[in-house]
Amino acid sequence: MTRTALALLALCGLAPALARALSQAEAFDLVRKFDDRQHNDGDFTGLCFLEQKEKDKSDVVRELVYYRRSEGQRLLMLFTKPKSEAGKGYLRIEKNLWLYDPGTGKWERRTERERIGGSDSRRGDFDESRLTEEFDIKWEADEKLGAYTAHKLLLTAKEGVDVAYPTARMWYDAATGNLLKRQDLALSGRLMRTALYPRWKKVYSESKKGDVWYPEQIYLYDEIERQNSTMVIIKQVDLRPLDANMFTKAWLEAKSR
Repeated sequence: MTRTALALLALCGLAPALARALSQAEAFDLVRKFDDRQHNDGDFTGLCFLEQKEKDKSDVVRELVYYRRSEGQRLLMLFTKPKSEAGKGYLRIEKNLWLYDPGTGKWERRTERERIGGSDSRRGDFDESRLTEEFDIKWEADEKLGAYTAHKLLLTAKEGVDVAYPTARMWYDAATGNLLKRQDLALSGRLMRTALYPRWKKVYSESKKGDVWYPEQIYLYDEIERQNSTMVIIKQVDLRPLDANMFTKAWLEAKSR
């Protein structure tokens, strides 16, 4: 994967488009609907692969299983491959992110800026979307992304909310509401990371009595170390209920043995 993927995915070539500005309420409602589409009133299991490219290093492919529970905003991520990293995992408890290393048997608290498994991904790439809870939202423009007309929104983190980056720009497909592109910015305004979402899928949820959407692919580009990138491919999704006591340190420790 290279930056030419931007063109191949038809998500490049930004150009202004004639548009009526979205009101504050309309911009908020657009993101609220996006949040709701990813929300499941129950549990969620995803199997994914992370292909990581770094300058002057061999490519690394990791297999990761992640589990979510809407109640309590719970999240657990467990690496299963390669063998050298199998058993490592992350657990989100009461909005705190913890990393478990089976080699040392120790837990370490991590920030939202944590690079999951050393890749370009972050916790939010696997969690339910809660953008309306975490950010103030403002419409900036409508623009063309290849064949798409997109609403470009500026999201600014609310005071006291812990997020990976304080500011983000989002491009939502005007026709479907799907997120096409995201840029994460530092407090200084410097571009830190770009994410592309070329394909979204949906699966019916019995607990929600509706569809749950998830990105089948995510392309993540490090804008500081510009030769570094990560491709996330979500291969399988399962919405069946999980063990009641699964989202605990004890469960992850036992699974890692």
